[in-house]
Amino acid sequence: MKTVIVTGSQGFVGGYLCRELLSNGYKVIGIDNYSKYGVIKRDYDDNENFRLIVDDLSTQNGFDRFKSIIAFNKPDYLIAAAAMIGGISYFHKYAYDLLAHNERIMANTFDAAIAAYKDRVLKRIVVISSSMVYEGADEEAQKMTNLYGTTGEHIWPSEEDDVKILPPPVSTYGLQKLACEYYCKGALEQYGLPYTIIRPFNCVGLGEEDAVGEAEVYSGNIKLRMSHVIPDLINKVLRKQNPLHILGAGNQVRCYTHGKDIARGIRLAMESDKAVNEAFNISAARNTTVLELAELIWGYINDEPFAYISDEPFAHDVQKRLPDVSKARDILGFEADISLEDSVCEVIDYMKKELKL
Repeated sequence: MKTVIVTGSQGFVGGYLCRELLSNGYKVIGIDNYSKYGVIKRDYDDNENFRLIVDDLSTQNGFDRFKSIIAFNKPDYLIAAAAMIGGISYFHKYAYDLLAHNERIMANTFDAAIAAYKDRVLKRIVVISSSMVYEGADEEAQKMTNLYGTTGEHIWPSEEDDVKILPPPVSTYGLQKLACEYYCKGALEQYGLPYTIIRPFNCVGLGEEDAVGEAEVYSGNIKLRMSHVIPDLINKVLRKQNPLHILGAGNQVRCYTHGKDIARGIRLAMESDKAVNEAFNISAARNTTVLELAELIWGYINDEPFAYISDEPFAHDVQKRLPDVSKARDILGFEADISLEDSVCEVIDYMKKELKL
């Protein structure tokens, strides 16, 4: 039985990842400090092959403790998913902390991983990056010519190597996620530590609660729900908001990917020798505008004619995030299985019970 350490194991993506690994015969050591949702109980906490260590990897002596955890458990793989993360309002409220705090986590994580690799314990580190590294993929980038020998024709769908030619992200969260990828490159170049980079796109599913310290922002007469679009829209429609408030014109393009699919993609990349020192977009191929999404959700819940109103958008509300998924398909054999409709219905059912509707 191989052992995997997952940092951020009690988070949204971390939860799906732990379930995926446990169901595929891995022993999982989770590390989390409950900073995202507070102390919560996950359904895998009592699994005989799961052990949770409550610890904060951002602290000054976090490296020493993490090094001891690795030395004792001798993991084959380390999946670095721990980070401060939230919705779009979270990006603004914690603009500095998202950079500074997440850098401390990543530095301690890589220091421990490098030491473990030197001791011939760790085979590879898998870093959970973000689709926000493509934040610079916008209309201006598309218009640019002679951009490192390209014509800007492939800004969308964004290929994994496009980060080499795109302008850097303007949000501190996006920039820090790009920095995580440079930790990979630096650790490989200097210490030979193999890596795999995962860029998930718009995770959807169950297990995402209101974040501790999330900014209170109102959309019409209702507070934004976790600042993520699907639970936010469902919450407002369930509460009979009419017209429905959406951010901006609703032209924002996203590819909504179920957490089970993202977790499976991460596992396939971790297991593949062809994924060593490579980056992968892990995403559904289908793209949807926020307005299309809002109308879909409305139709499942509300019998009245669809009506909406546009709120002022946030500064970092990226208009289009559209991945090229061919690399994950061709190398990993990965394609997303769960449809947007099935994902939306699952979250609606969950939120109806949560809201006692």
